[in-house]
Amino acid sequence: MRMDHVSYACERDGLLATTERISAALGVDAVRGGVHPRFGTRNMIIPLADNKYLEVVEVLDHPASDKAPFGQAVRARSAAGGGWMGWCVAVDDLAPFEDRLGRSAVPGNRKFPDGRELVWQQIGILGLIADPQVPYLLKWEGDPSLHPSRIYESDVKMSSLTIAGSAERVTEWLGEPVEKPLEDVAVQWMAPHGTPGIMSVTFETASGAVTI
Repeated sequence: MRMDHVSYACERDGLLATTERISAALGVDAVRGGVHPRFGTRNMIIPLADNKYLEVVEVLDHPASDKAPFGQAVRARSAAGGGWMGWCVAVDDLAPFEDRLGRSAVPGNRKFPDGRELVWQQIGILGLIADPQVPYLLKWEGDPSLHPSRIYESDVKMSSLTIAGSAERVTEWLGEPVEKPLEDVAVQWMAPHGTPGIMSVTFETASGAVTI
């Protein structure tokens, strides 16, 4: 179990403009990810150090986005002005979470221009929608070299999160101490004033600490 990535729903001016602001603040380039046909979304990727990445995601005018919880979550966050949508933990086995949540993981995929395909299984988006402080979970499948953090070698490091919520709630959700997947990513927990969830993420960059 390890922290994999953070997801940022694009703001009202769209995927490209939102991504450009974030990549400029971090002093690095973003790379086009692609379309998630099962979810009705598309993304852009900013690789980070330590096998992590930042995803900026946009909902598409596509029937899948009305049916898939991930598409629904992106649409709702963008409609509220955009911002941090959630964080994701990668695991080797989703079966314990399927048993505990009483539903099956769903497949995800996107294709590269050269025909290679990134594939995974994920679960927990409904939990994220109901309580945005909790992470969703995925299991990567296929070629490990296609992991989004490996698009290019990055020196930008995710150093801390500020989350409106509680460590106890997230630990209960994960079935493991929340510190385990976060490893060296620090968390400041705040009492929610309204909707819980990620308030900000701090990155260590060539120009110093940057908080978004």
